[in-house]
Amino acid sequence: MNAVVARSRRSVLAVPGSNPRFVEKARGLEVDAFFLDLEDAVAPLEKDAARHAVVAALNEGGWGGRVRSVRVNDIASEWTYRDVITVVEGAGANLDCLVLPKVSDASQVRWLDTLLSQIERAVGLEQGRIGIEAQIEDARGLVNVDEIAAASPRLESLVYGPADFMASIAMKTLTVGEQPPGYDVGDAYHYVLMRILTAARANGLQAVDGPCLQIRDVEAFTRSARRTAALGFDGKWVLHPGQVAAANEVYAPAQEDYDHAELVLDAYEYATTVRRRGAVMLGDEMLDEASRKMALVVAGKGRAAGLERTTAFVPEESPR
Repeated sequence: MNAVVARSRRSVLAVPGSNPRFVEKARGLEVDAFFLDLEDAVAPLEKDAARHAVVAALNEGGWGGRVRSVRVNDIASEWTYRDVITVVEGAGANLDCLVLPKVSDASQVRWLDTLLSQIERAVGLEQGRIGIEAQIEDARGLVNVDEIAAASPRLESLVYGPADFMASIAMKTLTVGEQPPGYDVGDAYHYVLMRILTAARANGLQAVDGPCLQIRDVEAFTRSARRTAALGFDGKWVLHPGQVAAANEVYAPAQEDYDHAELVLDAYEYATTVRRRGAVMLGDEMLDEASRKMALVVAGKGRAAGLERTTAFVPEESPR
């Protein structure tokens, strides 16, 4: 992963762009990232006012080191181009990413990339700095996910949109985050999640899970988060302050795992460069290049989450 994509997104808070109270509350939550929403959370007659409120909220600051994003409306609507122009012209210097919902084709990402480049040139912003997060929310988007993931160098993440996706394939359930009634073997969402994750990783992107709509059921949220964290997802959207701590914990490595990953990296580096040996041992554990790659993943996630190692590498003395 490059330096930009490695930004931590364990918890991504959805904030209605038209609600000043929610915006103010969001500033005090310990989330890694947030997006001010101009899409589903804003009524049609409030779209214009919400754009200006979002610009003001970004420019007022107070967001700390969080990833600052705005979700614009989907490209099939009449609002998208004005969302992009108003927000980027008004607050582009204080914006990290735009979230593009309901992406079903790579051309939609390329359109947003082009528009962003035009605005950046027009107002003197750094070219290419503002990233794109693409939401995969329907069957067509999943079929085209490989092309979508490769559509622009601005892309930083793919985001799974579960509710719209479930509707698009006519899944017979109203509960997001749980298995559909009657599906009692395996995981009904495993294929969808792995397709998104694989497309993301093949293109150096992060993969972010969508929300759990039972906002006060933290146990249900945690169950859902653990499943995608186990696959390798980087984080999950949160809709309620009660979900934040669970997301931050689930998507970060355990301290023991993080410490071990750092030790693996140190041991491999020492054995291959100082001792110049191909056989690498860490205690009774034999390491190889694949071990190093796995350790890089865990260590990278730990560092992005702000973990600090609690063990130091001590090289074993060479046998006499």
